[in-house]
Amino acid sequence: MRCRPALIIFPLTLTGCDGWQSTLDPQGPQADTLADLFWVFTAILAAVWLLTMAALFLALRREHAARAGPLMREPQAERGMTRAVTAATILTAAIVIALTVVSYAAQRALFSRNEAPLQLLVKGHQWWWEVTYEDAQPSRRFTTANEIHVPVGQPVLIKLQSSDVIHSFWVPSLAGKMDVIPGRENRIVIEATRDGIFRGQCAEFCGWQHAHMAITVVAHATADFERWRESQIKAAEPPDDLVRKRGMDIFLSRPCVMCHQIRGTTAAGKVAPDLTHLGSRLHIAAGTLPNSRGNLAAWIVDPQGIKPGAHMPLIALEPEEIEPLTRYLEGLR
Repeated sequence: MRCRPALIIFPLTLTGCDGWQSTLDPQGPQADTLADLFWVFTAILAAVWLLTMAALFLALRREHAARAGPLMREPQAERGMTRAVTAATILTAAIVIALTVVSYAAQRALFSRNEAPLQLLVKGHQWWWEVTYEDAQPSRRFTTANEIHVPVGQPVLIKLQSSDVIHSFWVPSLAGKMDVIPGRENRIVIEATRDGIFRGQCAEFCGWQHAHMAITVVAHATADFERWRESQIKAAEPPDDLVRKRGMDIFLSRPCVMCHQIRGTTAAGKVAPDLTHLGSRLHIAAGTLPNSRGNLAAWIVDPQGIKPGAHMPLIALEPEEIEPLTRYLEGLR
């Protein structure tokens, strides 16, 4: 994990580390707007709390003169209390109105941009994210899963759809939350001001494995992003050794092809993640496990043991088939 120098904001010390989820470590203009809004609200509400506690302390310490009777009135004291309550009411209304205006201005800044040169269609499934890079030329469109790559310093428009239930797309260091609703397309713009890895999460409870529905945003320099995109557009390279060739034959002879797609092969399933470049991804199972051959083997052999309720079924494999299959999948880069 790559960390940058700590940002000290009394009384908090915030460390910027790749892969962490933190709204207090903004790395994009949208996240900056939200972080500023958070600190404005925090400062004002902290001041209100301190003033309230001070007034309460003074009221408790104040000595009251003995009254001649319980029903006797003190006009001067009552006028003072009336003035205090009136001032507090006016101040409260002013604070509420001011915070409303600040919040509205932040919302306008966040949603003023609804277009960008790079556009992605992100579809929420139980429990993974389908990511399609759109292009005017159909031959340059491609689909990946659970991982978004973006160029640094360029806004990216993300169109959000759901295939089943309500989800919520949230990458705290880059933008705020946006609901993903069946039958409706919502839009959000993200922009990274530096290269790095930013973890996101489904922020709306969507079922059993809601907590294991992460999304990773990887920000590259523009040239690196273009190289990554060109590699993703290509179909999968044919296996270059006998073990991986056997692994491909095993994959294509199993029910895997009914759900998964590997471009360049006869596997053309559309209901599960596209595996064309699986080996180049950082994680598998929507951020549940780091992408390694051992984890691939564990996931293939017993997906329910790792992510109970996942829609990936158990596939009957012989012990000697696991090694070539995982070698083949690991090599899809």
